[in-house]
Amino acid sequence: MRLVDITNDLAPTGTLRASINLGNPVLAQGAPDAPGGVTVDIARELGSRLGLPVELICFDAARDSFEAMAAGRADICFLAVDPAREETVAFTAPYAVIEGVFAVPDHSSLTSAADVDRPGVRVGVKRGSAYDLFLTRTLAHAEVVRGSEGTSVFSEQQLEVAAGIRQPVVDFAASHRGTRLLEPHFMEIKQAVGTTRSRSDQTIGFLHAFVEELKANGFIARALDRSGRRDATVAPPAA
Repeated sequence: MRLVDITNDLAPTGTLRASINLGNPVLAQGAPDAPGGVTVDIARELGSRLGLPVELICFDAARDSFEAMAAGRADICFLAVDPAREETVAFTAPYAVIEGVFAVPDHSSLTSAADVDRPGVRVGVKRGSAYDLFLTRTLAHAEVVRGSEGTSVFSEQQLEVAAGIRQPVVDFAASHRGTRLLEPHFMEIKQAVGTTRSRSDQTIGFLHAFVEELKANGFIARALDRSGRRDATVAPPAA
């Protein structure tokens, strides 16, 4: 398949529309009119490879970024790979991995992440986040409580546990006396580039190869370093 055919398939409007989740500070930072971060860098590099202008469509939550992709208002997205999303989105292999962790009050009897799934434990999560989807699917006894942020609903409703991505939860625990982290992390959140499943196999294969090249040539590592996000690691090469 020729590059022009891939370009037309991926961005039929003539502009590469990229859905950016500003709600995940590891992946994107700044304001909607001037975003930055690894996802912004990837989108712009892809646009350059395809010879297309790039429109960055910014959201405050992964669920909104996903919905824009599903509704056809974006051509690519940057989300954590999850079975619930894979019904709609064709993902590349991950380009980066971040950790999901729990925080609890100092007086909590919970001593490790493995202790959380028990009756009477309420876990605060950000609604529609990767860890919301994961914990909803995997917790058998603990209750998931959704809010604007896992740490916010944890504080507001005096829950037993807060869930979130590592660095923001670390920052929350450091700024809220009487709160501590539970180790180890409860999940690895694999971040990937996605597009709709309506795209051709050749287009999806092109995106996969593009991401693998950016991992191999150091582009992803440099982008994470520029944005100061050393709490994320470059994903290993795809098998």
